[in-house]
Amino acid sequence: MIERNHLAIIREVNRLGSLTAAAEALFLSQSALSHTIKKLEQSFGTAVWQRDGRNLRLTQAGNYLLMVANRLLPQLERAEERLGQYAKHERGILRIGMECHPCYQWLLKIVAPYLAQWPDVDVDVKQKFQFGGIGALFAYDIDLLVTPDPLYKEGLEFEPVFDYEQVLVVNKAHHLAQEKFVTPQQISDEILITYPVEIDRLDIYNQFLQPAGISPKKHKTIETTDIMLQMVASGRGVAALPRWLVDEYAVNLDLVPVQLGAKGIAKQIFLGMRETDNDIDYLKSFVDIAKV
Repeated sequence: MIERNHLAIIREVNRLGSLTAAAEALFLSQSALSHTIKKLEQSFGTAVWQRDGRNLRLTQAGNYLLMVANRLLPQLERAEERLGQYAKHERGILRIGMECHPCYQWLLKIVAPYLAQWPDVDVDVKQKFQFGGIGALFAYDIDLLVTPDPLYKEGLEFEPVFDYEQVLVVNKAHHLAQEKFVTPQQISDEILITYPVEIDRLDIYNQFLQPAGISPKKHKTIETTDIMLQMVASGRGVAALPRWLVDEYAVNLDLVPVQLGAKGIAKQIFLGMRETDNDIDYLKSFVDIAKV
């Protein structure tokens, strides 16, 4: 029978790369660790790993167990954490995953009143996920996912909480600054600055440029919103961001938002959660505050 300690050993050996390091992390002797896995292998008649020189290489069976471990162990750890919080009459941490780079400013406006309303709940924000945002929800690594592009899966639900328009951002002296709207062809001679996200997930590409068969003259990536908009304000390129965000920065920077296409690009921010969690009071409260 597969037990939790089997999964923990597989995960630690894969993470640390050796039996010795894994045994130390799990507070086991190396012989006890090896014996545990050997009994598992004998029970099922298949090897979990093989030696490759001084290294261990997971077999097909081992890789399958690693996948199971990466999905189940976080859920068990989260359950233990939650039970401990119940025992102490605490609510714990609301873990929020971000799939929306420019949404941090929006999120800050929600977190402040939320923390005031729920003094016994802490908030943590994660951006990098082992299996993406959806995988992080299923693996219980996060409790809420902030995303402009929900991927509907069985067991998850997404609530729209904020409408916004995606616009082109240029500096005030740019030749497009006075346009009512821009066409894809008008961006073909521009340096486009975006976040370091896959092109097929960028609205400026998948909803505007690619359908017209157009590419910018050059594509640069910058991780931070502040630096990106400083670059645009200095005439180093153009960007595509939510209009509300551009309006906030335009108070201090020479920036102008311009509509993308004659109809514009309408977007929404969604909060995704597990269906089994939709009755958790402090989680529901965050969604309610986000809608205000």
